[in-house]
This record gives sequence, C-alpha cells and structure tokens, in this order.
Amino acid sequence: MAVEVLRAPCPGSPYPLGATWDGKGVNFALFSEHATEVSLCLFDSIRSRRESVQYRLTERTDMVWHGYVPEVRPGQLYGFRVHGPWDPDRGHRFNAQKVLLDPYAKMIGRQLRWGDEMFGFTVGGPQADLGRDDRDNAALCPLAVVADTAFNWGTDKFPRTPWNKTVLYELHVKGFTQLHPDVPERLRGTYAGLGSKAAIRHLVELGVTAVELMPIHYFLQDRFLIDKGLTNYWGYNTVNFFAPEISYSSRGPRDSVREFKTMVKSLHAAGIEVILDVVYNHTAEGNHMGPTLSLRGIDNAAYYRLLYHHPRYNMDYTGCGNSLNMRHPRVLQLIMDSLRYWVQEMHVDGFRFDLASTLARELHEFDKLGSFFDIIHQDPVLSQVKLIAEPWDLGEGGYQVGNFPLLWTEWNGRYRDCVRRFWRGDGGTISEFATRVTGSSDLYEHAGKRPQASINFVTCHDGFTLNDLVSYNHKHNLANGEDNRDGTNDNDSWNSGVEGATDKPEINELRERQRRNYFATLLFSQGVPMLCAGDEVGRTQKGNNNAYCQDNDISWMNWKLSPKQREFLEFCRKVVKIGRDQPVLNRKTYFKGRPTGKTAEKDIVWLEPSGHEMTTEDWNSGHIRCLGALLNGDVLDEVDELGQQIPADTILMLWNAHDHVVTFQLPEHPDGRPWELLIDTRNSVQKSQTFSLGETYSVLNRSLVLFRSPHTAE
Repeated sequence: MAVEVLRAPCPGSPYPLGATWDGKGVNFALFSEHATEVSLCLFDSIRSRRESVQYRLTERTDMVWHGYVPEVRPGQLYGFRVHGPWDPDRGHRFNAQKVLLDPYAKMIGRQLRWGDEMFGFTVGGPQADLGRDDRDNAALCPLAVVADTAFNWGTDKFPRTPWNKTVLYELHVKGFTQLHPDVPERLRGTYAGLGSKAAIRHLVELGVTAVELMPIHYFLQDRFLIDKGLTNYWGYNTVNFFAPEISYSSRGPRDSVREFKTMVKSLHAAGIEVILDVVYNHTAEGNHMGPTLSLRGIDNAAYYRLLYHHPRYNMDYTGCGNSLNMRHPRVLQLIMDSLRYWVQEMHVDGFRFDLASTLARELHEFDKLGSFFDIIHQDPVLSQVKLIAEPWDLGEGGYQVGNFPLLWTEWNGRYRDCVRRFWRGDGGTISEFATRVTGSSDLYEHAGKRPQASINFVTCHDGFTLNDLVSYNHKHNLANGEDNRDGTNDNDSWNSGVEGATDKPEINELRERQRRNYFATLLFSQGVPMLCAGDEVGRTQKGNNNAYCQDNDISWMNWKLSPKQREFLEFCRKVVKIGRDQPVLNRKTYFKGRPTGKTAEKDIVWLEPSGHEMTTEDWNSGHIRCLGALLNGDVLDEVDELGQQIPADTILMLWNAHDHVVTFQLPEHPDGRPWELLIDTRNSVQKSQTFSLGETYSVLNRSLVLFRSPHTAE
C-alpha cells in the first residue's frame, strides 16, 4: 500500500532544530547542506512496518529544512527520509529508502532491529559500499518520539561542590544497582534504581560528592556483538546526543526523560552532582562500511571528517571508524546545543569528554586554541559547569595530558601509571611519585591551573578493577570472544605472587594491604580523586581488563559482602573523610616547598627515614622506594568562601613500597606537638595512638602511614 506524501501544512521555522511542540502542533527542522529533498515520516506505532504519512519539508532556510504540522502531539513517532546524490567517492551517501533518526531527538520510541536493510549499500565484498541498497528499512529503524519535556523541578539546586572538595565516583547506571538487594527489583539497573534511597545512601556514606555516569546518551547495540551473544555494555557508541538511553528506564522508553530527571533531582537533594561521560568524538555509524542510521544519511560529507584526497573513507582518530567534523559550524552547534540541553533541561552538573583530543583537531593536529574550546569558554552556561577531558585519542599526537586550556580538568593518566608503578615496587619512581601526589604541578601550573586540574585515578571502567590490579599480572579476556587479543597488555599491575584467586593467607593479606595503599594514596593526593564503582567493596572482573561487552556478573557490582569486604568498605569511608576534612590534603594552591614569606617554615618538607630532608642524591637514587612528607598546616594561607582563614592540622605521610620494614624517625613538629596516628595500611582498623617527639615508627613493607598534629586552636 503506497504511503501518502503531502506537503507540510505550514512553513514552520528553521529554529530550533529537531521536533518542538508548542501546545498546538510540532515544528520540525533538520540541517542538511547537500540534500535535494527532505520528508518527515510519521509512524502510528512501534509495530508499524511503514510510515502512515510523509510530509515534504519544502521550506529551506540557511540549509535547514523545516515545516510545521498542526495537531501533532507529544508521543508521535517520527523519522526522516533525505534525498540527495549517491556518490561515495565524493563523500555523499544519501539514500531515501532509509528512514533516519533525528539528531535532535529528545526521546527514542523504538529500538533498532538489525537487518541488512539498515545499511545504505548492498552488504558483501570490499567494494560493496559503492552500490546503493534500495530496500526500505522502515520496519527496522530506530524512531524518535516528539517529547514533552515539562517537569516539576521544585526546589532543585545545583550542588556546585568546589573542585577541591569533590570526590568523583565513576559508575555504570545498570551495573551499580542490578544486584542490589535493597533496591526494588523492578528498579534495579535503571535511572530510578540509581536514584533510590539505598543507592544514594551508599554514595553518601562513602563520601561521594559527584557521580560520573558512563554513557547514557542513546547508543547502539553492535551487530557483531549481538551475533556473538554479547552486548555493548559500556555504551561508547552513541547514536543520538540528546535522548537518554531507553534500556535504563524502568517504565519504558516514553518515561526515560522523566525518570532521568527524577534521578538527578534525588541525587541533588543528597548533595551529589551528576556528571555525564559524553562521546562526541564519533558515532555508532562507524566507517564507510557501517550502517546508515542518522548523520550518514542526512549529510555524510558535512557531519563527518573524510579523507581529503579520498572522501569515500572516514578520517578516524578514535579507533571507532569515524570522527565528527569539528570544522563545520553546524556540527559544533549540534554538540553545543546538546551540552546546553543537558545542563538547562536535564540539570546535569558537568561532563567528562571521551577521547577529548579528537574534539580539538581542526586541520589535523590538536589545537588548544581551537573553535571547540573558544565556544565553550565564552558560553555563559557551559563555562560554569564541571568540564573533564579524557586528554587523548588514537590519532597522531593524541596524548595531550597537561595541554588542555583553562576551565578544563583532565583524567591524569600519568598519575595512574606512576602510582601503580610505585606500589608495584618499581625503582626510579620516587621523584615522579612526589610530583604526582602533590598535584602534578609539572603538567598544570605553567598554564595557570591549580591542583584541581588533575583528576587523579588508579582504576576506571577501562582496565583492571582495584582488586584485579593486585591479583593479576596478565589480562584474562577470553569471555570477550577475541582470543584475548583485546584490551591493553600494559597494566602496571602485580599479582602479589600468584595469578588470580588464591587461598594462601599471606598473598591475600598482601593484596588487601596493597588495595588500602592505592585507595589511601588516591584520597590523600592533591587534586580531585576519582573512584571506580565497586573498588570500595573489592569488585572483581576475574582478570578481564576490557569488559565492554559483558552485561553480566563480570561487570555488575556484587552487594553480598564478606566480613573482609565490609571491613575494607569501612576503611574506605574513613579515608575519604580524612581526605576531604583535612585542608592540607585538598589545597586550592600548589605547595611551594620553600618559606612562604610570612614565616621561615616550609609548607612541605620531604623526608627520608632518618627524619632529615631529602637530598638531591636521594631524589636521584634508583633504589629508594620510601619517603615521607610533612604538610605544614600552620602556614596554609587559604581562606573559605567568607574570607575567613582556614585552620589546618599538620599532616605527616610515610610511604614504603619496599619489600621490607623501614623505620622512620618521626620529625619534630615546629611547636613541639605530638603526632596522632590516623591511618596505617598494615591494618584496616587502628586504635588511636599518640607518638611523642623523638620516637620512631616501623612502617611495614608496602604500606602507607598518616599522622596528624592538631592545629594550635585545639
């Protein structure tokens, strides 16, 4: 039965892009620079095999095709057919037989179903992408929904936690609550589950101030994974930058926006910020052999970076097949509109940009003065939220740790690598270790940044969990179906003597101590700590360091805790509290390492075991694996939001990565005050102890010790 094709009833407006309901009808607007005709397709239900009606959008303003349809209401399913040249050698892949997803869709109403019809070319053979496939995909394609975004935010407020008081917690929306016994079963693994009382209680008790959600933009379930019985669990394969992933909605696709907002409101009420891990560097359409879902069919040559001399092929800085064309103003607009939408409409507090170096490539090389940064810096909304870069991509010159401009913080990969090597016992790390735990001034101070520019982490979603970091020397990724070829081989891990799980008590004791070492080092370092969900309870992936396709108990957080796991959780809570409560552990400024001007005392003194200050020879020694640091709170020259001087304890930290005990002479406090033991990682729990001047302290092999000397006001 032929589909009725009509002219759009009203001309409508080229702005805003997407589908906008005004209470009487819906305005539709779609940018395509090279299209010759655009049709709006309306579907009656998710079971429809064809659209019920097509409206030709005959109005075109500034390359935006637009039309207004009265009587259309929220809940209407729709897509677009875009006509234009099929000329792959010139980068054009228009195919009006394919219904396309609106890049500005605020809600997804129907998931993609795989079939060869989802490809714009005839599948099969190395030259197949040159031949157009004329089969209709309307029965299989994902469909957008006209959204009503109205929501009662009530008294919701952005927490706006200062960077130096921020504790990030990277989590997966599904994996965090999928097995949680105190979350109602129907809510587990959803936005509502994350916003539940039980989930929030864990975050608050741990001391988390911000959750960093792994991708929740609508993403693709890759065909090759489905064929292997696996899934795209992590979600780094975005199809749309506005719509929330619908599989995380407990009440179905059409409640996804409301449920996400309710989750944010609940987290905000607990003082917890929401940061999104966003993937603007590429889309799920892949390379020239990928499917035609949205941007490829709307205007491939405008939206994607193509090889200059051979535009049939995509430029790929990401390893995912394509890169968005950041040189095109409409692509920049798409990203900025998306970011503002998530802040203004969805109330998120910031973003972590996946493979962010790609976003700063204009001609070819990374450019920290590029348009992407310029636009964000001058934007009155985006310049005020938390901006976190993953400061690398897979292209030439892509590793850019320390090179992002002002306003940006960075995942500090150098911190991760150095801290891992230090506690593994590698020689020659002592000097860099001291730099990393004091905020990596070598990377950030020259640009006028503060220690909070460094997002410190030891583990994240990509790689070993903390438990596996101390339990495996090698990756064990056979479950991924790639013969253990996937995932990095460079983990800087140490299995403590046995590969994988063991019953040997001495090995398990060492592993537990190493986990405490890593966790305490992270929370006691200058900069912003980022925890990986589950590390605080010993979550394991059984040695899998690339669990991107494991939507099962390999990835999910197990809440059935053994006594040892509960003990470690209590240790982590204590460490987080100390790290945030002690001002010298979360300074706003770098240590100077010299008299401050007001006094002859230094703000930090590096010590060797005799209690004397480290010498140049000590710093350059390849065999030294222990040191101490006295952080002088009496000379902390910082004020609070009201301009009042911040009182601070003096902190003494001792690190010993040797495989033998080291006896430290406790240094004399300038005012003769004693040292109070707060943390010794030889045990999860310590009794309060006080040490007088002149005493020594035996620091166990591979352990960290932290003392405090109370501020004089006490």
